[in-house]
Amino acid sequence: MSSNSQSNKMSHTELAINVSNLGKVYQIYDRPEDRLKFSIISRLRRLAGLQSKSYYRKFWALRNVSLKVKKGETFGIIGCNGSGKSTLLQIVCGTLPPTHGKVDISGRVAALLELGSGFNPEFTGRENVYLYASILGLTKEEINARYNDILLFADIGSFIDQPVKTYSSGMVVRLAFAVVAHVDADILVIDEALSVGDVFFTQKCMRFLRDFKKTKTLIFVSHDTGAVLNLCDRAILLKDGAIEFQGNSKEVVEKYLQKDQSEIKDSNSNYQKNNRKKVDMRLKFINQTSLRNDIELFYCAPKADSFGLGGATIKNVEFLTSDDNLLTWIVGGETVKLEIHCLIKDELLSPIIGFQVKDRLGQVIFGDNTFLSYINNPVSAYSNQNLTASFEFIMPILPMGNYTVSVAIAEGTQKEHVQHHWVNDVIAFKSHSSSVCTGLVGLVNVNISMIADN
Repeated sequence: MSSNSQSNKMSHTELAINVSNLGKVYQIYDRPEDRLKFSIISRLRRLAGLQSKSYYRKFWALRNVSLKVKKGETFGIIGCNGSGKSTLLQIVCGTLPPTHGKVDISGRVAALLELGSGFNPEFTGRENVYLYASILGLTKEEINARYNDILLFADIGSFIDQPVKTYSSGMVVRLAFAVVAHVDADILVIDEALSVGDVFFTQKCMRFLRDFKKTKTLIFVSHDTGAVLNLCDRAILLKDGAIEFQGNSKEVVEKYLQKDQSEIKDSNSNYQKNNRKKVDMRLKFINQTSLRNDIELFYCAPKADSFGLGGATIKNVEFLTSDDNLLTWIVGGETVKLEIHCLIKDELLSPIIGFQVKDRLGQVIFGDNTFLSYINNPVSAYSNQNLTASFEFIMPILPMGNYTVSVAIAEGTQKEHVQHHWVNDVIAFKSHSSSVCTGLVGLVNVNISMIADN
């Protein structure tokens, strides 16, 4: 046997997952009746010797995906929504057949995919433990032996004897994760499971995953690039159903962040154009302290997740210096100005503009609005006017992590108002280093103003 064939054989035996030329196509019907036409008319045309007519469009969820995951490796999959991550995982786990290509698996696979998958909502938690564990390959005797450990890990108390349909999303994840953690799987597939649930259970899961990856294979899918960096050895970046980039986790995450921001800039054509000079605020403060809180800003277009009646729209949001230079980097403890620019469509007699800063779990950590500043002297705004709110404050020192800014314009009072435009996650920022581990240090509002002009 040649050295090449020996090497190939060795590499094959070391593989936990081998995906070859994988593709998945869906038939998309524009109208419900088209599905019936395709089923009946196309069959009749074939029987008559006529060419079948297509009533659908093809959508390729995956295109020619090939990858190899070694035994004992932690492998990450990242990509935007709709990139094909979930489809790939379902095929790997055997719950979805591919259109072409093949997947070779070595070992028992346990997966935590869609929320509540493998559970019957009408069954109790206890019944679902036995159902889900049996699906994952355990016998009743094996489940009995591990049942108490599963309950201890899930920590949902008396709810174990209540129907799963009464559970919160966090409780469902607790129970599902507890089951997959006790099936002695060789390969564990986790798809965004850690995005649901409280921080204590998240930490418990992370401890389990770090122990698991020491000896077994882990496939980890998450939008949390920090978690991918911390857990994964290698990763792939999916886009439009194809592998755009693969390498070590650091390289792939950097590629993902770079591409994400470049696409945001390209799609930002509706933003107000300006020639403000970009400055870096690190300067003397950065050079004079070893505990600086470096915060990197990423500007996003307010177009995706938004709602409201539309009497006004938010056109631009930006962080500025006190002399109106656009910021791309902030240091915690420095004075910044957050400006929210709105276009008024309908007359607003008592507009309120505000913002919220949220952590990676969506929890609001600080924010403010214009209501109290103008409660006795409201600023009226009329059709086709521009309305700008400015919040000048000392940026608090933030723990390391990812954060987002959501903004909104409404009319009325703080308790009773009409929401005209709420935009989630219009700006993202990342705290790279910090002198604090938890909580906030600082947050002093210097000035709040709101100006309407033509």
